[in-house]
Amino acid sequence: MTEHFVWSTIDTPSEVYGVHGAEGLTYWKCLARRDGLAGPWEAVEWASVPPGGVSGEHLHTRTEEVYFILSGRGEILLNGEPRPVSPGDVVLTGVGSRHGLHNTGDGNLDWLVIEISSPHTAAALFGLDHHASEERMSGAAVYPLTANAEIDPTGILTGPLRRIRMAVLKPHAAETLTSDDTEHTVFVLRGSGTVTVGTARAELRPGVAVTLPLGAKGEFTAGADGLEFFHTELAVSIGSGKADAA
Repeated sequence: MTEHFVWSTIDTPSEVYGVHGAEGLTYWKCLARRDGLAGPWEAVEWASVPPGGVSGEHLHTRTEEVYFILSGRGEILLNGEPRPVSPGDVVLTGVGSRHGLHNTGDGNLDWLVIEISSPHTAAALFGLDHHASEERMSGAAVYPLTANAEIDPTGILTGPLRRIRMAVLKPHAAETLTSDDTEHTVFVLRGSGTVTVGTARAELRPGVAVTLPLGAKGEFTAGADGLEFFHTELAVSIGSGKADAA
């Protein structure tokens, strides 16, 4: 087992103008990237736009993407169809789909982004097997995610993302995530606590992200106020050390 893990926070985000061709300001922070990970993660990111702001509409040709709405109110345009979104909503966007996000509320619209290389792109980057069945276009959808619930993304996405969930731990309770044949990303929503990987330990608080690479075992322990986090899990092929893109 490894003691390596990625700890990051949304503190001190960058200011980005004209995201995906849209006018205006977006606050942005990269929380993890493919470096040091076995799976075909493109990036784990946090983003925010002020009232009236837009993350421009764009077509996904090489990646699949998950948006998780953290705060605020907005409208997601999915393949030309507007859909309202609010905290707790998960937006799945597959290859061949188009989306854009507009802040329709009075406060900032914040969301988490999980972007993963498509099977075709992963095959080109990592030399993974790529079958004709994987060429199908994936879809796009919005799902509400409630406490202690989970979503199976495989009905929409074609890549290795296997699990999306929101977990709630009672005060001082613990949960262990093991990366034997998967990699995990956790983003803290509420509460406090610690994550322990081997002899390494780091604090957990709202806005902190933890990514566990292949071979890591992380124990997430809630503090006196409990702990709530968003969690995604990506399948990895042990034999190749790279993600199973099937």
